[in-house]
Amino acid sequence: MFNKKPKSADFLVVGLGNPGKKYELTRHNIGFMALDSLMSSISVDKKMKKWEGELYFSKLNGKNIIFLKPLTFMNLSGNCVSAVMNFYKIPIENIIVISDDISLSVGKIRIRRSGSHGGHNGLRDIILKIGSDNFKRIKIGVGERTNPDYDLADWVLSRFKSDEISLLQEKFSCLPQTISLIADGKIDEAMSKFNG
Repeated sequence: MFNKKPKSADFLVVGLGNPGKKYELTRHNIGFMALDSLMSSISVDKKMKKWEGELYFSKLNGKNIIFLKPLTFMNLSGNCVSAVMNFYKIPIENIIVISDDISLSVGKIRIRRSGSHGGHNGLRDIILKIGSDNFKRIKIGVGERTNPDYDLADWVLSRFKSDEISLLQEKFSCLPQTISLIADGKIDEAMSKFNG
């Protein structure tokens, strides 16, 4: 596994969300939820708090991977991602960001090689701070607003219902294999298998 003070890593997997109990199980926090589920199914060697984030160090299929939860609040996620990427010398194309997507039904997964922020403020800030949109994404559906007049901010900060949480836990089970395939350069296979 990693030594006590790792100096580099092969991949950075970022789960986006907002810190604090107030935001637990909200739609915007699906990145945190997915990362927790992913890490519960693999061996995590070390945890560290630095650069306004929580870093977890692991090894998957021979690759050194850092799992990251930025604790800067969603709109400033890029500060933490940029700091970790630069310190551990991780290429932009080896960053995988897990985020919520309101255009997808709950639990639906959409893997992308790169792309615009699509109006997502966390992705927007990461692109701004690292100077590129050439990183992988795993978008997880949180469902569209139940009413078009529903304020978007209120919707993404609303909590999942219990049946939705059960569905998400089931969908999260594919994440270890998804990350493994992407890390092995098999993103097309990951997209074919898991894009809903």
